[in-house]
Amino acid sequence: MISATQGVLGLLCGAMVGFSLGLVGGGGSVLAVPLMVYVVGVPEPHIAIGSSAIAVATNAAVNLVNHARGGTVIWPIAALFAVAGIVGAFGGSLLGKMVDGQKLLALFALVMMVIAMLMLKTRARVGIPDVKMSMANFPAILGFGLATGTLSGFFGIGGGFLIVPALMAATGMPIMNAVSSSLVAVTTFGLTTAASYSWSGLVAWDLAGLFIAGGIAGGLAGTRLARHLAERRGALNVVFSIVIAVVALYMLTRSLLHIWS
Repeated sequence: MISATQGVLGLLCGAMVGFSLGLVGGGGSVLAVPLMVYVVGVPEPHIAIGSSAIAVATNAAVNLVNHARGGTVIWPIAALFAVAGIVGAFGGSLLGKMVDGQKLLALFALVMMVIAMLMLKTRARVGIPDVKMSMANFPAILGFGLATGTLSGFFGIGGGFLIVPALMAATGMPIMNAVSSSLVAVTTFGLTTAASYSWSGLVAWDLAGLFIAGGIAGGLAGTRLARHLAERRGALNVVFSIVIAVVALYMLTRSLLHIWS
């Protein structure tokens, strides 16, 4: 059972996670797990991971519906990318278990900082608005999906911050389409993790429900802001870069403090 205070905090934290997913298609697991542990006060990290997985997967699915209504999801590309990512995630998770967890998070934070700089560098790029899957970009979609899934599985993170730039690099699509399409993979990866943890009894369903409820409201706000920023050239790229840079610095600081302590 959770207290009334934890319930309120769960709703607010869920709204933050949903807002991030709706706005930039990422940040679900990266934000949800530490929020559950350090803000809501979940004592067992594995329960936080399992509970956040089901919450993130559900919120990503809801946000996917919101983005799909706007016609910005490119389904064939998103589906192929997600399938390739699942295969990569399985192999990556096997490798990740061989590396110290805190060192993994520190390394992932450095990868995120590189991505933030690359996204800022290409913020003026408009992208191909009517991009379609073809024989020309099929290998790139498959390859980037496999690589992104491998990294996601290796780092034990949902991978939204990796999926968006990977989709843009593989197809040349605008960031708004990449944010929308990335939610297919985020939902798929999240459900896979959630099923595993639920089978082991490591999901606090009451807390997950509060995160989902808050996330639905936050996701609607994030999606609307994403559409607004997408109309201004480069604005969504800048916001994406700032969000992942802030999260990366937070992760890097906590990981280094833990390693040095």
